[in-house]
Amino acid sequence: MDRNTVIGLTLIGALLVVFTYMSQPSEKEVKAQKEKEQKELAEQAKKEADSIEKADKNKPVLVPKKDKEGNQMKDEKGRLVYINQKTKQDTAIVARAKVPSNVLTKGETFRLESEKLIVDFSTKGGIVSAVQLKEYESYVNFAKKDGKLTPLYLFKDGDQKNQLIFNIDGKKYATGNKAFEMVSKSKNKIVFRHEVAGGSIDFIYTLKGGYDLGYTIQLKDLSGNILPNSVLLDWQMEMLRSERLLSEQRKVSTICYQSTAGKLDWNSEVAEAYKTAEADMKWVAYKQSYFSSILDADNGFKATGTKFTSTNYKEGSEKYFTHIRKYQSKLNLGLTSVKDGTVSFSWYFGPNDYHTLAAYDKDYDDILNLGWGLFRWINLYAVQPVFEFLMNFGLNAGIAILLLTIILKVVLMPIQWKMFVSSAKMRILKPQIDEINAKYPKKEDAMKKQMDMMALYRASGASPLAGCVPMLIQMPILLAVFRFFPATFTLRQKGFLWAEDLSSFDSIWDFGTYIPLYGNHMSLFTLLMAGTTLLYTHLNSSNMTQQQQPGMPNMKVIMYFFPVMMIFFFNNYSSGLSYYYFISTLMTIILMFVIKKFFVDEDKLKAKMAEAQTNSAKKATSPKKKSSFMQRLEDLQKQQQEQAKNRTKKK
Repeated sequence: MDRNTVIGLTLIGALLVVFTYMSQPSEKEVKAQKEKEQKELAEQAKKEADSIEKADKNKPVLVPKKDKEGNQMKDEKGRLVYINQKTKQDTAIVARAKVPSNVLTKGETFRLESEKLIVDFSTKGGIVSAVQLKEYESYVNFAKKDGKLTPLYLFKDGDQKNQLIFNIDGKKYATGNKAFEMVSKSKNKIVFRHEVAGGSIDFIYTLKGGYDLGYTIQLKDLSGNILPNSVLLDWQMEMLRSERLLSEQRKVSTICYQSTAGKLDWNSEVAEAYKTAEADMKWVAYKQSYFSSILDADNGFKATGTKFTSTNYKEGSEKYFTHIRKYQSKLNLGLTSVKDGTVSFSWYFGPNDYHTLAAYDKDYDDILNLGWGLFRWINLYAVQPVFEFLMNFGLNAGIAILLLTIILKVVLMPIQWKMFVSSAKMRILKPQIDEINAKYPKKEDAMKKQMDMMALYRASGASPLAGCVPMLIQMPILLAVFRFFPATFTLRQKGFLWAEDLSSFDSIWDFGTYIPLYGNHMSLFTLLMAGTTLLYTHLNSSNMTQQQQPGMPNMKVIMYFFPVMMIFFFNNYSSGLSYYYFISTLMTIILMFVIKKFFVDEDKLKAKMAEAQTNSAKKATSPKKKSSFMQRLEDLQKQQQEQAKNRTKKK
């Protein structure tokens, strides 16, 4: 490492230290910020608990009203009559009067529950108003460490709407705010009806078990000028925040949709997007980091009029800190008649777990961002099976990552060996390479320098590319795990050492204030990863020659600067990913020392290379017919030398 490099790195380090010191808050500010965060967490948890309690209190408990003979009573129109047991009125509740179709109502809430889902429905629009996942909880509740599992809300009342929109005699009609009547309810099924245009619209919901909700729409005897092919299902949703860092959730949340031909497409994961369907669609998924809602139509959605919109919240808006994004899809149901039209769907509300999604055999697992092409293949058929095999032994996730790293290093050991031997050869040749660089300092002598370099490599049996090829072989694995650890559901809310959740960042110091490009915390796994990368860079920098041509960047400085940039880039990333890179680089350094100490004797290698150069020199003095390649190379060199001489004469 030369003096300029040392000075540059020292200045960069000094600037970072000064900036961090000046930006850090006082002890009083840190204490105040922690108290504020704890208060906010407590208030948010209290609001969630109050909303659940309020919903339960306000939710009417309806039981059938029966006559003396035990038969459920009906009104004059044949509709079932129920009694609300929570009211203090008389025991009898008359059948609901028919509400005019153009009147907005505040609906009643009904609930269906299975072993995995709690689904609330509202008579306002006949919609699914809220969904809870009983096996999971949000980060806010997880961080309380109270031993209680509070079901995770995908969305609450007011966040979701599934409505029909169509034109009646030229006027737009939407069912989302219209009054629906609950006409029947059992343990796993509920039916809502809305009367309009001389007929009715039924929304039928059926819990199928697991994470599935059946959804059927029936149109009966609708009159008026209604075009069947213009009836759209307008599906809107605002998913609640569920993880530790909202900004990272937003980076991987979007709308995905697959055509009936099997082609997957999606809106941008970052920017707002609006797309129209180019083909008939089979299913639509509203995806966030670890959970999704997927609407799958039995007969697909027609392309005409089908469109997908994803919108971001503006800073300062009411839901900016509580919700992820706004999704909306307008889906053509492909109806042929409004007199007797029926369409059926299957709704998935659940985790983005690969095996859970793949079990449907409908390509739902394609929404998981595990990389494309080769990288996805490596994750699905190499990294993921090994990792899950280790986790099945009941190991801590951190220990499983450690063992996964060891297994991968053992598999890649031959490549690592090749890289080290190549590195050792280049280190031995470095003095001779420096001599050649000093011998040809001018640009015009570039071809001569290259010829001498090639002759040196050929004579000694070394090649600068010999170390690059093994590195290129390893790169797909490094890039594959970059996608795997942040995406795998297995790491969610799994702790290790000081990291309470390996799917999110780890923090050993919360600043209490935001530092641009860095964040409001310090990730120790990121610092360890950057430190080992810096050490590895230093150990390999001796093989690099200084850049002699003016105007060209010094590669050594760039190599040393990269680990510093990793501190900023990975600070908010999954701590499981930073931990893997840290362990992987540390093992590479250890392997380098082990190979050097016990397997590769550089003195013997140096003597062997010197002998090879001597033998090559002897062969060069003996008459030998040159290969066509060497002959062409020499002719090209002579041609360039002649051109250089001609340019000099003209000057």
